[in-house]
Amino acid sequence: MAQRRDMSGDACPVARTVDVVGDRWSLLIVRDAFDGARRFGEFQRSLGIARNMLTDRLRMLVDVGVLAAAPASDGSAYQEYVLTDKGRALFPVIVALRQWGEAHLFAPGEPYAPMVERRSGRPIVSMAPRTHGGRPLQPEDAVVEKIGPEKDAD
Repeated sequence: MAQRRDMSGDACPVARTVDVVGDRWSLLIVRDAFDGARRFGEFQRSLGIARNMLTDRLRMLVDVGVLAAAPASDGSAYQEYVLTDKGRALFPVIVALRQWGEAHLFAPGEPYAPMVERRSGRPIVSMAPRTHGGRPLQPEDAVVEKIGPEKDAD
């Protein structure tokens, strides 16, 4: 298997982010943590992931500060995995992925588990970046200002 290139020093925020949470298991672990999973067995039952892969992903998410390992809240000998502030900041990413999937990966009328506001039970409003003027931001409205050698190559 090919070695994965470390993107932690890349000048691109997307590359750094994908380096941390860009594989399906990491994102699904974070999703399950938002849904209340805290213990190894809960993640494993939900995801059906091999124990060694789950161990690896949980360790990596703890190492980068997305999750923290803590003693079990019930006083047992187990440990739990809890979202840190850094991990909780991924909530808009999970919501955006969910909303994209709802819009593009389900046939009309095909059922799916919707995300709703806890208090009202109403659907979550669609997320969309906006310009400073308040209109929906389109790809042609934005540009990445390159830095360093990449900028000189243009």
